[in-house]
Amino acid sequence: MDELDRSILDVLRRDARTPYTEIAERVGTSEGTVRNRVERMNEDGVIERFTVATRTGNIKAMIEVGVDVAVDTTEVADRMAEWDEVDFVWQVSGEEDIVLVVDAADTRGVNALITQAREMDEIVSTTTRLILDERR
Repeated sequence: MDELDRSILDVLRRDARTPYTEIAERVGTSEGTVRNRVERMNEDGVIERFTVATRTGNIKAMIEVGVDVAVDTTEVADRMAEWDEVDFVWQVSGEEDIVLVVDAADTRGVNALITQAREMDEIVSTTTRLILDERR
């Protein structure tokens, strides 16, 4: 991956629906080059998915999860990634091991996810942070 790929990704991160012609103009190359590079990054797994960000009035939160030291954190993260309302699962360094980024209809939905995490034998702690504002 070179600087041109990074520039293309910067545009797509802000709006994955940006037309290739507009990306080409912004990064100073041709539309065909952008198209080929996006396809290659998609095939190589650099681009994992294209997604939609919404402003639905839902409650967004980060649920930080501590996992028992004797447990495979990756396996726990994979299971949590399947939960409804979970947008992202990050394995992180620091006091906590996993961060769930969630988008729930209301605080009851967030609380249900916290309860679901706490009911897992592998989980030793949770900390929740409501997301109050978001910038791109």
